[in-house]
Amino acid sequence: MNTSIIIADDHPLMLRGLTDFLNSKGYNIVGSATDGNSAYNLIVKLKPDIAILDIRMPQKTGLEIAEECQKNNLSTKIVLITFDKEEKLYDQAKSLNVYGYILKDFAIEEIEACIDHVTNGKAYFSEEIAEYLNASNVKDKPEILELLTKSEIKIVKLISENKTSQEIADTLSISVRTVDKHRSNIVHKLKLDNKPTSLFVWANLNKDYL
Repeated sequence: MNTSIIIADDHPLMLRGLTDFLNSKGYNIVGSATDGNSAYNLIVKLKPDIAILDIRMPQKTGLEIAEECQKNNLSTKIVLITFDKEEKLYDQAKSLNVYGYILKDFAIEEIEACIDHVTNGKAYFSEEIAEYLNASNVKDKPEILELLTKSEIKIVKLISENKTSQEIADTLSISVRTVDKHRSNIVHKLKLDNKPTSLFVWANLNKDYL
């Protein structure tokens, strides 16, 4: 395999493990680094096809290196490896057009598929992170939610957490009577029937949007 690769990670075990694994599979590892500056210098000097970078490293993070590469029109394709499941980092990575994003827990299992995708000009994002984020960001908000006020949405959210009217009243520092009035308004706006469980069921089905 002629694809040239550098690997950078400030955890020696991770760096060695990944390097040894890819070497054993016949990949062309041309350099490795334990900090961001060294990694970036290797990219500039060796112009590898792919750079596999830890997101959190001393001196420069993997994201900062990706940004520098983008600014300076370097053709090396960036693959980020991380333990982080933060949506913000994932979004940053996508905005910097990185080619791969893999969770370290699954790096050994997924790295070959990732390199294969990247070599063919396709992006590869770890299924685990995609599933995690899809669960957090399911579809767009239902339009019906726009009918509810901020206070009503807070109450629906607490209902989805199985809170009683008394607990909701305590949490929001309002009276139980006010909570019940809100509940009645919400049921009316959402056109739900008056069964005691209807609002709880609706809140649960829609809690990802709240």
